[in-house]
This record gives sequence, structure tokens and C-alpha cells, in this order.
Amino acid sequence: MYGSDADIKVEIRSNNTGRVNRVAYEGVVPRFNRLYLNRDISKLKKSLQDEISALISEQVCDECGGIGLNKNALASRINGLNIAELSRLNVNELLRELGRIDDPVGSALSRQICEKLERMIAVGIGYLSLDRRSDTLSGGEAQRVKMVRNLGSSLSNITYIFDEPTAGLHPHDASKIGQILLNLRDNHNNILVIEHNTQMIKLADHIVELGEFGGSGGGRIIYEGDLAGLQKRDSKTAKALNEGVQINQNPLKFSEVFAIKNATRNNLKNVSVDIPKGVLVAISGVAGSGKSSLMDEFMAHYPQAIKIDQKAIGAQNRSTPATYTGVMDEIRKLFAKANGVDAGWFSPNSKGACKACKGSGVISYDMAFAEPVVLTCEECGGKRYSDEALKFCYSGLNIEQAVSQSIDEAVEFFNDKKIARLLGALRDVGLGYLSLNQPTSTLSGGENQRVKLASMLGKSGEIYVLDEPSTGLSESDSKELLKLLRRLVDAKNSVIIIEHRLSLIACADFVIDMGEGAGNEGGEVIFAGTPSELLECVRSKTARYLKELVE
Repeated sequence: MYGSDADIKVEIRSNNTGRVNRVAYEGVVPRFNRLYLNRDISKLKKSLQDEISALISEQVCDECGGIGLNKNALASRINGLNIAELSRLNVNELLRELGRIDDPVGSALSRQICEKLERMIAVGIGYLSLDRRSDTLSGGEAQRVKMVRNLGSSLSNITYIFDEPTAGLHPHDASKIGQILLNLRDNHNNILVIEHNTQMIKLADHIVELGEFGGSGGGRIIYEGDLAGLQKRDSKTAKALNEGVQINQNPLKFSEVFAIKNATRNNLKNVSVDIPKGVLVAISGVAGSGKSSLMDEFMAHYPQAIKIDQKAIGAQNRSTPATYTGVMDEIRKLFAKANGVDAGWFSPNSKGACKACKGSGVISYDMAFAEPVVLTCEECGGKRYSDEALKFCYSGLNIEQAVSQSIDEAVEFFNDKKIARLLGALRDVGLGYLSLNQPTSTLSGGENQRVKLASMLGKSGEIYVLDEPSTGLSESDSKELLKLLRRLVDAKNSVIIIEHRLSLIACADFVIDMGEGAGNEGGEVIFAGTPSELLECVRSKTARYLKELVE
């Protein structure tokens, strides 16, 4: 269990090379501590993380109270506060505290810190504390922390590339990001922005539109020029820019509610609110206003609810949209029936696997003290199937060729009602451009969420909570998403979305707006009612931006 004081050697044989090494035996517990407790295990396989979690328990350290510093470190104070107490302050509070430092040496250092803090406030994350764990940040918060880290330079003639910098942001926060990008431009830098947000597109000096569709239907430049020229076009982006937001004038009625009473989770200030059942509910508000905290409280009260987030649905290349939704099982059955053989021949994890790479498509070579070298399998060329399995065909295609098709192509190819229904759900959520065998580990957060959503279609009597489902979608794609959400509601489900996109909020049946600000300035329900009633709420930042688009 704990090893031995004596020098005991054991043989370790490499699975790949067969090489045998004699190493010191350290004992079960010391080895477990070294491999799993003294390192970050978040990068390991989910199944292994679950195994490790089952063997350990965590609690706050009695000695330091969870701070991680010893007594000598905590004994040092500035204006009565030690480093842990300063780190617990939010950025706004810390800035004020550092401003009180008048020591000549300390003030020179604090000014440098204050510059970074002021940039955090400028991008709208002044409510965060410096000791906040990075894995608890939302996608929008994490991206803005990265921006603060990289935008402190006074250099010019630099090219910056931003991939959807306003993803997960309220229009109020997005306007701050827009101003920062304009300031960078005015400082003689080149700013390239990949965006769906029309608010950001309108700020651009030059616009390049790609499309017109996704996947094989895209990949072409369909417009290049200024905003005025784009608005005269007949493209999807032009329509999104020219069309105003339509308010839902006939919201669905409801008779039952989900009650939340006196919630105090995170920054919630004793919140009590009734969330309607059987309708489409939008939870809105600026970043950090308490939307996610309210939904965490909801999940604690109603654990039967299904939360559909943007986390990856598979970390390995063996997981695909086809396997996740179950359509791959039906495709194997179809191939098996057409060829009169076992369905296992059409699985890279069973009889049909390439023997050299065991169905993974790649060979990994252990380099001992360096990262493994991963090469495409020479035997199967990365196809994952054996030559024998590839001899069997259905309608002229073998299994590898069939699953290499896009979802749109596969819907037309397979003459089977069940397959058509399952693939139709993926196409309905706007994923028709994905190939059936694309690893889910390569999907974006928005694509992951939509694959999960597709697998839920057809159910009734459920409670669905979706965390920013329109992230990464164009305005035209978000309209298709709205149709899907309506299908879920029409099937007698309750659907709750945490959302910033104003066109979706406007089409909800009921809106709960959190705020008024972020962090300590948020945590309250400042409005609960229909979208048209929201327009009259003077405290709501959501209402202000929504009214502009409606007008």
C-alpha cells in the first residue's frame, strides 16, 4: 500500500515496443498521489476522472482555510489586508483599495496593477474577484480575461484576430468590446473579427461575407466591401442587418409555475420568482447578472430537468454525431441486412476494425519523455475499417464511404424511415453540413449543444434548460433554432433558455431579466413578464437595446 524503505525494483514492459525497464516500486498510495492528486486531472479521459473521483473526497484545508498560503504569507498586510483578503475583493473594490496606497515604492507597483484592473472594468468584468477559479468562468468571461491579458500593449502595426469576441455577451457588454476594438484600430493596428453579431458587423470598415450555406454549400466569398454595399445585397447577413426584431404579440398562456424562493446562491439577493411551465422562457441580463446562478438554483430545486450545455459530448475520435444520436446502429443494421452478415463488421470497434490500429485510424508511438507521435495508420489509411469490412456495400458504397457523407447527403442516400428521422433531427438543428463520422471532439460548443438538442427531439413532458443555445449561430440559423424550440414547446415540454440574442428573447413567451448590473450590482429579478411588457421596463438594459431594434 505505502511502499517500502528498502530499494525494491519491478519490471515495467512497454505495450508498444516490448521494451522492459526495471524501476523502483513506490507503493499504491504514493503512486496514486503522484499520478492523480498532485496534478491537474481535467485533461484525462472522463471515464478515468470518474474512477479517480470515486476513490477520493475533498474538503477545505483546516490549516489555511482553502487559501493555499501559510501563516507567514498571510501575516504580511497592506493597509490592514493580507494577500488573500485583497484577492477576494472584486476588481472595482480592489481598484479603490489600491488607490489608497501612498508608499512611494508601493504606489509605483500598484499603478501597474491598476492599469490592468481598469482594462478589466472596460471590458465589463469589474465584478470578478482575482481569486475566482478560471474553470467557473462563463465562455464570455473567459474570453474577456484573455483580451485583457493581450490588449495591454501600446504597440502599433499589430494584426489582431478575434474569433467571435462577443459570443456569450449581452449587447451592453458587446458595445464595450466594440469600443475597445475601435480604439485598437485607431492606434494603427489591423483588426480582423470573425462575427455573427450584427451589432459588431455594423462597426466594421470592411466586410467579407462567406457562404452562402455551411459545409460544402459554403466556402465562397459572396460579398466584399463596406456596410452600405452589404445592406443592398440579398444575402442572409444583409437580411439580418436590415430586418428589425419582431416582438411576440401572442405569447402562450400558462397556469402552472416552477417556484424558486429566497435564493442566495453566488450573487443572488434573496431571489423569489415563478417560472412558467409549458412555455418558452428566456432568462436575460448582462454578463454576471446572476442568470446562471438562477438556473443552478432551478436545477437544485428541479433535478429532473435536462440541462443542455455546450460541453463536449466526446473527447475521443470514436465518438461522432452518428454514434451519439444512435443513427449509426441503424446504419449498421441496414448494411448487415443488405449483405447477410453480422452488424459487427460495420463497426470500427468490433469485427470491422482495422487490425493494425484497432479501429482508431491512427498509430500512437510512445516517446518516453516526450509527447507521443501520432501517425495515420498505413494499413487502412485512416479509414479505421479492415479491407474485408470494406468489401461489403450498400447502394454502391462501402461503410466508410457511407459515413463520410454529410448529414444532408445521408438523408437522401439511406432509404430507411428511422434513419431519415434521426438524421432529419440533426439537419433540423442546422448541422446538415457535418459528416456522419466527424469526431465530436472537433465540434464547437454550439455544435455540441445542437447535437444534444437533436437527440432530445420527439420527447414530451420534459423540462429543458439551454445555456445560450444561439452561441456561434448566424441570425438565419438562430431562426431555425427558434422553430426547434417551438417544436419542443408544442410537444408539451417546458423550455428555459439563458440567452443574450435579442431576436430570441423577443420571441419568447415569458422573459425574466436579471440585473441591473453585474456581480454585487446584479443578482435581482428586475423584470418578469411578456416581451412586449419588457419594453416598458426602464431599469432593464435588455429592454433598452431591444427597443432600439424594434423601433
